[in-house]
Amino acid sequence: MPNNKVEIKIINHSNNELPRYITEGASGMDVCAHLDLPQLELKPLERVLIPTGLFIEIPIGFEVQIRPRSGLALHKGITCLNTPGTIDSDYRGEIKILLINLSDQTQVLQTGERIAQMVLATVEKAVWIVANKLEETKRQAGGFGHTGS
Repeated sequence: MPNNKVEIKIINHSNNELPRYITEGASGMDVCAHLDLPQLELKPLERVLIPTGLFIEIPIGFEVQIRPRSGLALHKGITCLNTPGTIDSDYRGEIKILLINLSDQTQVLQTGERIAQMVLATVEKAVWIVANKLEETKRQAGGFGHTGS
C-alpha cells in the first residue's frame, strides 16, 4: 500500500483536536468550530463565517478544499457556501468556514462541533495555447441539459 502522506505545518489556536481522518478510507478531515461563545444560533437562510483557530502552511503544488459534512446537512440543514472552498498554498490566515442554514428552523452550532471537511488535493497549472480552431467532438457546444434531464 503506497504512503500518500504530505507533511503540513499547522498552528492551532483553539482547544479543539487537530483535523483528522475519522476512518482509514476517509478522504476528508473533520474541522471544528472555534467560537467566542459556547454556541451560536443560525437562523433560516442565514450565513456566517465560522473561525476554526487553525493556520496552515500548504506546500506548493497542493490546495486544501473545504467541503460540507453530510451529517450536518442531513440533520440540521447546514452546508458550506462556495463549495468546495479553496485554500491556496500561499494563504497564511486563519481558516474560516462559510456556512448557511438551509433549514426552516433556527439551528444551534456548538464550539468544538465538527462543521466541515478539509481535503488535500494536488494542483495542476494550465498553460494556454492560443488557437484559431478546436478539435471537433460529437458533443460540440451542447450543454445545460442537452443530454436530457
